[in-house]
Amino acid sequence: MIRRVLFLCTANYYRSRFAEHLFNWPTEREGLRWRADSCGLAVVHWDDDEVGAISLHVVEALRARAIPVNDDHRRPRQVTHDDLADSQLVIAIKEAEHRLLLSYQFPDWADRVEYWHVDDVDCAPPDEALPVLEQHVRDLVSRLLGAAQGTGECRAEE
Repeated sequence: MIRRVLFLCTANYYRSRFAEHLFNWPTEREGLRWRADSCGLAVVHWDDDEVGAISLHVVEALRARAIPVNDDHRRPRQVTHDDLADSQLVIAIKEAEHRLLLSYQFPDWADRVEYWHVDDVDCAPPDEALPVLEQHVRDLVSRLLGAAQGTGECRAEE
């Protein structure tokens, strides 16, 4: 069974998308039983026609890490209850930003989410924020790999 981690941010345009791609690259290559998806908690407040499907900062950062990026990006997606329920792990990228949004929209989920503390571009430039987010994602992959090895459920082909 493939498990799902869901990354949440505000607009599903920058931080959560970077985390999704960064997580899926090694897990797909290594055949691990986890895949990431991402959604936003306030996508309706953003005009995605104006800003595009995904942040250019994300595309540039992924390419700089030699992670393949296609030019056909999906649009930002608003999180639903089904997205939360279908995920074995939900991570909100910045607690100070996202706990209140979760509490308002999905009160039964606010205390079931893992919170990180990664700033958006209004508080930290991408060259500062994305390496912090990258380290969180790498630590998460290591943590999940360690847990999978402990249970004998390491790789999808096993």
